[in-house]
Amino acid sequence: MKRREAREKAVQTLFQLDNTELTIEEAIRYIVDLPVNTFYEQLVRGTMEHQEAIDQTLVEKLEHWSLDRLPKIERTVLRLAVYELMFNEEVPHRVVLNEAIELCKTFGDEKSGRFVNGVLSKFEEK
Repeated sequence: MKRREAREKAVQTLFQLDNTELTIEEAIRYIVDLPVNTFYEQLVRGTMEHQEAIDQTLVEKLEHWSLDRLPKIERTVLRLAVYELMFNEEVPHRVVLNEAIELCKTFGDEKSGRFVNGVLSKFEEK
């Protein structure tokens, strides 16, 4: 599984986990077959494990928006991207931004990509 596909599957899994009773394992099994791709699993588990810190950081970057008011797909893509920006140092900042925009094109619409880009552009490059 390529990284782009792993991110797409991670968005699908995280989208399912947002406000549901599913466990991480149930959501993963629903989206992918065994064996599970390591990068994909790292994205899902890492985003879920650090969701409180991610959400706190997002709230600081959002202007005139609350996290609960965000459409679910934008919230999901932002959480995944912020996880990579904060906790995955091997992926360059610009790659995370580009991938997030592409995920919005796949799962959202043109406005989604612009909004997500605007929020993520407030994060400083490492």
